[in-house]
Amino acid sequence: METARHGKGERTRQAILGGAIRRFAVDGYRATSVAEIARDAGVTPAAAYAYFASKEDLFTAAVDADAAGLIEAALGPALEGSFDVDWAGLIGALLARLSEHPLARRVLAGLEPEHSRRLLDIPALTELRKVIAERLQARQETGEVRSDIDPTLVAAGLETTVMALLIGALQVGIPADGERTPGVTALFDAALRAPVAQAVPAEVSGARRRG
Repeated sequence: METARHGKGERTRQAILGGAIRRFAVDGYRATSVAEIARDAGVTPAAAYAYFASKEDLFTAAVDADAAGLIEAALGPALEGSFDVDWAGLIGALLARLSEHPLARRVLAGLEPEHSRRLLDIPALTELRKVIAERLQARQETGEVRSDIDPTLVAAGLETTVMALLIGALQVGIPADGERTPGVTALFDAALRAPVAQAVPAEVSGARRRG
């Protein structure tokens, strides 16, 4: 019986959260009421407040959930494989998936300026940084990634750069397939990849021996 109640409670919470994502994405934080969200979810406002202490708490949870869905859908498959990924492709995948995650798109587009910073603190990004850092460290051990970098710091830098590109694409109109994104990809590769010993031309090698 307890399990059944818990399951019903979680379904109710998810229904409220889904309604919040849709309402906040369309109408924005200020123009949306908890009563409207509760009505969409088929519950009373009092029931909604039983799961989320305030409208701001509900908005925060909705942003977290929608952004987590975006990250999982776009980056999950790539991070399950090799770390040597197409960064430009990942950024393009994130932009392509934004239509399926309208609240994350709204916040990234700067339409909720009072809450934009929330994107930097969402649990999904914290987990993403952890995964990237672990992958970098593993590639350091195999010699594929430079040994003189701090995986944790670099992971934070990579995540911040990707976020900046997304914000730029939405707020300034920088195209994901323009010259800037491939430039960032080249920068990532140059910064991460372990140096490869270059072959010395035969004539140079001979000159060195004669000298």
